[in-house]
Amino acid sequence: MMPEPVDERHALMETYAPAAVTFVSGSGTVLTDLEGRTYLDFLSGIAVTSLGHCHPRVTAALEAQSKRLLHVSNLFANELAEPLARLIDKLVGDGEPARGRVFLCNSGAEANECAIKLARRYFSRTVPPSQVARHVIVSAYGSFHGRTLATLHATGQADKHVGFAPLPAGFDHVAYGDIAALETALRGAEDGAEVAAVLIEAVQGEGGVVPAPKGYLRAVRELCDARGVLLILDEIQTGLARTGRWFGFQRAQIAPDIVTMAKALGNGFPIGACWARDEVSAAFRPGDHGTTFGGQPLACAAALATLAEMEEIRAPELAARAGEHLAGAVARISGVSEVRGEGLLLGAVLEPGIDAKAVVAAALEHGLVLNAPVAGVIRLAPPLTVSSLEIEAAVGILADVMEAFS
Repeated sequence: MMPEPVDERHALMETYAPAAVTFVSGSGTVLTDLEGRTYLDFLSGIAVTSLGHCHPRVTAALEAQSKRLLHVSNLFANELAEPLARLIDKLVGDGEPARGRVFLCNSGAEANECAIKLARRYFSRTVPPSQVARHVIVSAYGSFHGRTLATLHATGQADKHVGFAPLPAGFDHVAYGDIAALETALRGAEDGAEVAAVLIEAVQGEGGVVPAPKGYLRAVRELCDARGVLLILDEIQTGLARTGRWFGFQRAQIAPDIVTMAKALGNGFPIGACWARDEVSAAFRPGDHGTTFGGQPLACAAALATLAEMEEIRAPELAARAGEHLAGAVARISGVSEVRGEGLLLGAVLEPGIDAKAVVAAALEHGLVLNAPVAGVIRLAPPLTVSSLEIEAAVGILADVMEAFS
């Protein structure tokens, strides 16, 4: 008998480009690959492992919970979800209760789906039947809010929409930082239908690490108030100390109606959350929304341990100090024209003609993990616990690599 042909195809769908490295272990800021080579991780799984890889406190919490209870249906309560929701509410309030409620889910996209549904449900309950229900969500060009069909349409990057038409109706986009454009959009959108909410990021991470212009978020809040529109802050990448505050919107001293978060919440364990102030959250009634795995005990244990550690080490202050050090050092590298961002979410803007993806690939070969979210920009988002020595080592690698390109 002839042997069966060997299937050379990968079993995984090709939703990502072929990987150059397979990592098998991590500790703090250091990753190790199959061959035993070590790397400084200055991406943190895209702002996820903010306490570093395999943090002992989080690992211990997961181990202990895994021996006690892994999962129950959300038809029943678990003892960890309520404390986690209260802690999230306190952090949204920058140390004081923000007087909101939380929906726990599995990812950032799900948190944003919840926010979109909640905004529409809020107005479907408050707008008289004789009027058109507010349902349009206005977001910004360059934004990224997820890969589900709804959050994909909320994402202001047309190239990501190609091939998935028809996308759900009820989404509009304006230029980021342009308050006049937003004011025009809030007069009405989508064939005259009313706008329900503005969905915005404090820093556009996937858009190239672009911070909101000074005064912009406050102007958005004031405009939403004037037009009776809800304000949703997508803090999935910026939230939980990454920008030097617990949430990016706190720098602008505003109070959103809805805040979404994920990424760093479980320090690598999948969990997301949608917070909404009490009046808005009350629009959801039993049966309006749900999820099988959201808020299950193992995820809550990871999140509680992560947030407790962040509070104990004063993570926002760490991010602010380390970010200032990293930004200053990167700005001195030949070929870098600008460093922008907040805290430890930074974008190194390269001089014209320098291929950011090629620089990232070369840095990986030299033991430094980075990425290029858009052409000409390198994103740096190391753990909040990164040391000064690790910053200097990473900057040294990047500077050496950049010499070949500048």
